[in-house]
Amino acid sequence: MYPVLYIEYLAHFHGTRDYFECHEVLEEHWKNVDPKNRDSVWVFLIQLAVCMYHYRRDNRKGAKILIDRCLKRYSTISESLEEIGLEKQEIFVLVQDIRTRIINQQPYKSILLPICDTNLLEEVRQTCEKWGVTYGGTSNLSDHYLINKHSLRNRS
Repeated sequence: MYPVLYIEYLAHFHGTRDYFECHEVLEEHWKNVDPKNRDSVWVFLIQLAVCMYHYRRDNRKGAKILIDRCLKRYSTISESLEEIGLEKQEIFVLVQDIRTRIINQQPYKSILLPICDTNLLEEVRQTCEKWGVTYGGTSNLSDHYLINKHSLRNRS
């Protein structure tokens, strides 16, 4: 029912907490289904993951830029959130909370996107289980590779 790459995005977001990989898999999906549409719900979710990546790395300037883009884009994509199994009002509150935390210099903390479709939630949980990761676990803040993946990954 939902695209595999979207399910993988959610499993990374909620399981591996690999926000860089969230960006990679959902960007691939976006380029296949809605290329060049910067007002796409997929771009919103990509930018949210990249915001969380920067926030966890304590790059508050980069995180704030991205969370502001998410807030700016929200009114355009809010209905699409429900079409892909997410609770739009809870997402709005969550994005506002992330922005407040960034501005107030509060430390990063892992979040859960509000999945309102129980079938989607089950698919994401099953993917996490298949990958051997805990759905809803917290980020390992001492995992140097995970936190700095953009600069440490093999580009070949």
